[in-house]
Amino acid sequence: MSLFLTYLKLGFLHICSWQATDHLTFLLALCAPYVLADWRRVLALVTSFTIGHSITLALATLGVVGVNGPLVEALIPVTIMLTALVDMYRAGPVLPRRPARPEPVLLTAPNALAIAFGLIHGLGFSNYLRALLGAQSRPITELLSFNLGVELGQLLVVSGILLLGFVALRVFRIARRDWVLVTSGAALGVATLLLLQLSSR
Repeated sequence: MSLFLTYLKLGFLHICSWQATDHLTFLLALCAPYVLADWRRVLALVTSFTIGHSITLALATLGVVGVNGPLVEALIPVTIMLTALVDMYRAGPVLPRRPARPEPVLLTAPNALAIAFGLIHGLGFSNYLRALLGAQSRPITELLSFNLGVELGQLLVVSGILLLGFVALRVFRIARRDWVLVTSGAALGVATLLLLQLSSR
């Protein structure tokens, strides 16, 4: 297997693994307010998150910025908690009706938030990637392929979340607001447990 495919696989498996509970939970919180018909908006969100984590993943892996491991580990659950709380707040008593005019897809507050939180998650990714790379100083190919693998894994996970939501809303007739509150609440609960585990070390 080529070097590119090796690190592509490693990036993919880093996301599609139960060991990536924090990143999987963040994706759940990120997608909670959206349904399958919102796939363009979700794609923009995931791409925004990718932009954020790609920047810090590259900078940290190449040694341009330092990484405070314990601080990053603590901040990642915080990003999940904040995302879940925003979801629950926006759900409100009743989810608002869709506006007559289509909302923007790219220049939105959720996308900006996804970029900002992606910067933090990228530092978390870098710890794993640097452990794999060892003493290599300019791992450009590895960095690009690993990042692409992460992105492919994210798209697979997000697709699964949207399909699960489709089944819940269309087949089981769960109210959309209830779905948002349940999924966001689950993400909030997992993030709280992760933070408590870190504080007990």
